[in-house]
Amino acid sequence: MIVGICTLELFLPNNGSLKDKRQVLKSLKDRVKRRFNVSIAEVDDQDLWQKTVLGIACVGNRKDHVNEVMDKVIGAIRGTPSVEIMDYRLELL
Repeated sequence: MIVGICTLELFLPNNGSLKDKRQVLKSLKDRVKRRFNVSIAEVDDQDLWQKTVLGIACVGNRKDHVNEVMDKVIGAIRGTPSVEIMDYRLELL
């Protein structure tokens, strides 16, 4: 069993309130879950308007498949217009 864990630090430049942030993140998390079948949650900076940290996990039986899924997730988030990836870390266990 291979577990892929990704921590993404995101900047949300268009947010003016926590309500805006929650709306953007809910849409992003729902889309990523539905499209890639991964677990995703906000894990840090919940009280900041324009910054957040997301944790993403994927489980599979092949290292190359888990790595490919995580790369696609990062690419999909990078392609989201209202979100900028400041930093990320990917681990395969």
